[in-house]
Amino acid sequence: MSERTLMGGNIAIAEGAILAGCGAYFGYPITPQNDLLEHMSVRLPAMGRVFLQTESELAAINMVYGAAATGVRCMTSTSSPGFSLQQEGISYMAGAEVPCVVANIMRAGPGLGNIGGAQGDYMQCTRGGGHGDYYLITLAPASVQEMMDLTMLAFELADKYRNPTLVMADGFLGQSVESIVMREPVKSLPPKDWAIDGARGRDRRLINSFEMNPIDHPKRIRLLLEKYERMRLEEVRYEGMLLDDAEIVIVAYGSAARAAMTAMNRARKNNFKVGLLRPITVFPFPSQVLSDLAEKGSKFIVAEMSSGQMLEDVRISVGNQNEIKLVNTYGGVPLTPDMIFEAIDLMS
Repeated sequence: MSERTLMGGNIAIAEGAILAGCGAYFGYPITPQNDLLEHMSVRLPAMGRVFLQTESELAAINMVYGAAATGVRCMTSTSSPGFSLQQEGISYMAGAEVPCVVANIMRAGPGLGNIGGAQGDYMQCTRGGGHGDYYLITLAPASVQEMMDLTMLAFELADKYRNPTLVMADGFLGQSVESIVMREPVKSLPPKDWAIDGARGRDRRLINSFEMNPIDHPKRIRLLLEKYERMRLEEVRYEGMLLDDAEIVIVAYGSAARAAMTAMNRARKNNFKVGLLRPITVFPFPSQVLSDLAEKGSKFIVAEMSSGQMLEDVRISVGNQNEIKLVNTYGGVPLTPDMIFEAIDLMS
């Protein structure tokens, strides 16, 4: 029987990173992800790996850039204001094609906001966030188990595409405690023939994101755009529940998806044909499945803890012919099943 243990969401991210072979962590404290950093400060040195509490989030992402350029699997974690500070470094890493994992445990904003869980970083995560034309695969767990599993997947995808990868979770999930199955550690890591690890008689390697001659730069961007298109084709992940006959489809991720599932089950007991589509990757977004559901005539409820940021992706996917209703909270307030069920009742 697989080993089960009680674990908090932030700790599950840390343990997932360790199982995935994370050799270095750099981070700066910010609520509600501090227990992730604290856990890494104990676990990594005990294993002979690198932990460093940096002087700022700016320092953290740039240290990740340097360590990842040597081929080491490494990561940082932060929460919304800190994630904003890391955007320039993430853009540099995307442009230089250097893989890493960033965990953003979202809190309420804008500005300092408060320390309650929220989903107001959706646009920042799915649209690049920093300057220039780039995208990051963004994984959105909805349970403590997925906090571990998707972190392990994030390292795999970061190496596969030589690109920073995000684990995007809200603060309520980060502080949740659930029973999970411990995974097996990764036994071998992929070779990195691009890494800077000492010349050793080979040809010189250079990692940067700069082209002095503007005429040469479009070629670099075109190669990146081709990579992002491969992500869109190959890396879409979602969970669909009771969609075959659904007249109303709830679209939700993270903590909001858990409330949506409860509302869906209640609706089914009341003979409402309701299903749930839960994006696991919010980039790339599961647009095609939503488009297919729209063609069948489904109505849609978008449930999220923001002003309605994912709503825009749903509208793009569905078009203008189908009814779409937003049910939301913001400012660190959790979304409840009752709120979603009320919308179902009104729409039915």
